[in-house]
Amino acid sequence: MLNIEKYAAIDIGSNAIRLLIATVTEMGERPPRFKKTSLVRVPIRLGADVFLEGKISEKNFKRMVDAMNAFHLLIKTHNVIKFRACATSAMREAENGVEVAQKIKELTGVDIEIIDGDIEATIIASTDLRDLIDSERVFLYVDVGGGSTEFTVFAEGNVVASKSFKLGTVRILNDMVRENSWDEVRDWIVNYTKKYESVNVIGSGGNINSIYSTSGKKIGRPLSYFFLANYYEKLKSYTYHERIYELEMNPDRADVIIPATKIYLSAMKWSRAKNMYVPKIGLADGIVKSLYNEKLTSGPKLF
Repeated sequence: MLNIEKYAAIDIGSNAIRLLIATVTEMGERPPRFKKTSLVRVPIRLGADVFLEGKISEKNFKRMVDAMNAFHLLIKTHNVIKFRACATSAMREAENGVEVAQKIKELTGVDIEIIDGDIEATIIASTDLRDLIDSERVFLYVDVGGGSTEFTVFAEGNVVASKSFKLGTVRILNDMVRENSWDEVRDWIVNYTKKYESVNVIGSGGNINSIYSTSGKKIGRPLSYFFLANYYEKLKSYTYHERIYELEMNPDRADVIIPATKIYLSAMKWSRAKNMYVPKIGLADGIVKSLYNEKLTSGPKLF
């Protein structure tokens, strides 16, 4: 018997806010299939507010209210049975983050959960990331966001170590990264990967997804360190305006993609990785998967 349900996830990041609507298809005892039905991205750069001023501005608060109202309507129109909204680094650090979340719930009906880096990493780990990680290889998972980057080392199919660092693209662009932050990340990666002969990197985030889409690689094939290093030099050879026009990048992608690529390259260098896999998964995918897993134990619950 075929059963089809829709779930939704709202990811409120430091660079953008995303709505993912996914269709889950069940057929008898076969494994469920997850398909991205709709993905909407709104470039509300909350990190630019928070990392410089310490709080979310009135202008961006109003934009968030508009976005949440629109997302809520889309969720209802798609007949989604359950959704979850999670906010990460920017709202976590904003002095008015909790207040903004409460007001948005009152005005839009969307209940925003402000999560820490550990919960974020756990949610992402519930995705199909497990299908890529096997017991015979070692992986360094790198999820680059606007406010922070999450690193997780997997060996023998298990998590060896996981840590979130305040090393994000929007933070870097606004010179809000401490001088020794790069050293701390390097020392952590070296410490947890040095005993392994071979390490592969798994890259996650909008920037590496964008790079992968333009690479011409077949799905499942990794990016090499050599390719990424050359692409990084290419990016730097263009001005911001040239990246928008010549490379056809969105304005809110054209600036953050350079610090993001630097983080990925650094992670590969410090872990001695030659290849990076890009499964195109992230927090929103993890939220959908976690909602489905909750349904298996408690049954569907309408919002």
